[in-house]
Amino acid sequence: MLSVSNLSVNYGSTRVVDKLNLELGQDEILMLVGPTGCGKTTILQALAGLIPLSEGEIRLGKWTSTPAKHVPPEKRNVGMVFQDFALFPHLTVQQNVCFRLKDTSLADHWLTLLGLDNFRDVKPASLSGGQKQRVALARTLAHEPAFVLLDEPLSNLDAALKDSLRWEIRDALKKAGVPAIWVTHDQEEALSVGDRIGILNKGVLEQLDTPESCYSTPNSRFVARFMGEASFLKASFDNSASNTDNTVITDIGRVPGTPLQNANGLVDLLVRPDDLSLDATHASPNGTVDWVRYEGESRLYAVTHDNGSQLKVRVSHENAIKPGERAHMQLITTHPLAVFPRDEER
Repeated sequence: MLSVSNLSVNYGSTRVVDKLNLELGQDEILMLVGPTGCGKTTILQALAGLIPLSEGEIRLGKWTSTPAKHVPPEKRNVGMVFQDFALFPHLTVQQNVCFRLKDTSLADHWLTLLGLDNFRDVKPASLSGGQKQRVALARTLAHEPAFVLLDEPLSNLDAALKDSLRWEIRDALKKAGVPAIWVTHDQEEALSVGDRIGILNKGVLEQLDTPESCYSTPNSRFVARFMGEASFLKASFDNSASNTDNTVITDIGRVPGTPLQNANGLVDLLVRPDDLSLDATHASPNGTVDWVRYEGESRLYAVTHDNGSQLKVRVSHENAIKPGERAHMQLITTHPLAVFPRDEER
């Protein structure tokens, strides 16, 4: 099990990663997400031994790396998959995967499993982006690493290929039983692929939890906004004696709530676009459509309620409403929604 304790990295006088703590379970895939410059790639470089630590330690098996005792990359048994593939252009696919291997049987296994049998004698320049990424993954797994680091491995691929290749990579890692830390900018990728997600903000790990928890019960407004479309609706708790499920009262309906950060009294309710309905034929419209984005299977609307709150609503693509038109919004979810203390400055 890879264990990271109070890991900090400074670039000069600037702290880029601050007191990171995490453990990577056996065959677990941990996704790291966050805005540009939050420290994601720096963490991977520190785990790989490419940059020194300023504070803390990294432990795996028989080795421990600290600021005073740096363990070099070749002693860590770590595999890395880069977004630019990092293949040797003058070597064939087979030569790339078998590079510095004495026993090539495992290389043959991964070439076959990842559908590269017909490309063994081909050089990287003749491969597609997806094929290059499979070669890079096969090379990594053929060396039997203790853990794998993936630095935005799909960022250079088109959207359709990303969707299929992410599952191929996940399946390969699971079949190999190798744990991995996967850096991505794509929230959908993180939510669908990861066993757990770590959300970084300015070098600090704001939340480390399951995808469901990070999305539904975020630790902060930053996490809520980063993990998907988020609106905050003014609300209050039902204080009646019969309220046993933390019912929250809003101008557009009542829903069960999950209080966060000791929220009580006047609160802000986290509302996702799928928690709402939008009806332009309703007899009592309560909002005005500001803009609409056509998404193929759905449409995403921004609607300003008559109380001044702007909410985002996602409905079927068949529900076409033009900007400026009036419509009726209503909360339709039955699962508890996250509730934060009222932010009066917002």
